[in-house]
Amino acid sequence: MDERSDGVASVEAVFREEQGRLLAALVRRFGDLDLAEEVTSEAIEAALERWPVDGVPPRPGAWLMTTARRKAVDRLRRDQAYAAKLAVLQVEADRAGPVPDAGDGLPDERLRLFFTCAHPALPVEDRGALTLRFLAGLTTPEVARAYLVPVPTMAKRIVRAKKKISEARIPFRVPDADELPERLPGVLQAVYSIFTEGYAASSGASLQRADLAEEAIRLGRVLRGLMPADQEVAGLLALMLLVHARRDARTGPDGEPVLLADQDRSRWNRELIEEGGHLVVASLTGGPPGPYGVQAAIAALHDEAADVETTDWPQIVALYDVLMTLAPSPVVALNRAVAVALRDGPAAGLALLDELTGEPMLRGYPPFAIARADLLQRLGRDDAAATAYREAIALAPTEPERAHLRRRLAALESLAETR
Repeated sequence: MDERSDGVASVEAVFREEQGRLLAALVRRFGDLDLAEEVTSEAIEAALERWPVDGVPPRPGAWLMTTARRKAVDRLRRDQAYAAKLAVLQVEADRAGPVPDAGDGLPDERLRLFFTCAHPALPVEDRGALTLRFLAGLTTPEVARAYLVPVPTMAKRIVRAKKKISEARIPFRVPDADELPERLPGVLQAVYSIFTEGYAASSGASLQRADLAEEAIRLGRVLRGLMPADQEVAGLLALMLLVHARRDARTGPDGEPVLLADQDRSRWNRELIEEGGHLVVASLTGGPPGPYGVQAAIAALHDEAADVETTDWPQIVALYDVLMTLAPSPVVALNRAVAVALRDGPAAGLALLDELTGEPMLRGYPPFAIARADLLQRLGRDDAAATAYREAIALAPTEPERAHLRRRLAALESLAETR
């Protein structure tokens, strides 16, 4: 790799680490999301020009922040319409003094912006989309995939959400205690969507994006520290830890996915499983369970089992029944159908999947096609299984998934020829 490439890679690594923190701090300082976004991009461009020549600075995040802040101030000074606003912002900043970080027991800048994006003035479908785009650094197509909607639809949502925040003058702060119950679900959904993108990347050469998954877990820990008594905060953190514990076993040496039944469970992270298990207890104690607590309980049953055969599938199905009452969705119904197949046999599971074939949310959803292919194959319906595998290959978002499915299809076709 040449010197320029090293510099570019360093910028990208720092940007992944600092982008959300940088953007949130600039929004708090200048009160303008569009301005913060623009100068953040300009700071990155400046780093791409200077770092390959001068080397990466000792404190790259601080370098980016200083550069972005200077560019913002220069822009505001050039724009007479912003002159008065800049003066007011400076007075407010001086009066407020330094902003404490998460180490002081208060949420960091990103958490403030999470709550801003979850404000009840925003339409439900817009909450989280803006957060994922600008705090987690996901592209618009990645955000669209996380919410299972077309890319143009998501682009419009992001623009609409930004405009609403500006026009409604939504404050950039953590809400008061009496506001938290209304605002928290949107924040939890945003954090979980980041984790989901990290667990199963929507594009690229890798099945997983560990940086996103770990960032979501970090934010979950911040939320847990802020609201230690909230059951659903505990449930979300437990769910992420219990699922992330399997990360190292989910892919083979070539990067292709390894199914749950074939994973080497000795490679699962037992420390994360133990921590997640304690949090599951907290999420189910003190009141009725919430959706994240129930999902965490399901994940715990998977992690505690020695193998797929000895997994407590009746209990998992029962938990999915509870989840269908708390947060019904076609995806939950799909997961329940797979659990039923493992409890009662493939025919029972396929019958439930057939009932979901008309669900718009599942059109273009790869796990649905994969589940159908697997159950059809187990029932000996090879032609239908092959068709489902081809559909899944066309829908799979990453090359490792496509390669894995092509191999399964080839094995099915080879076996069919010998019959």
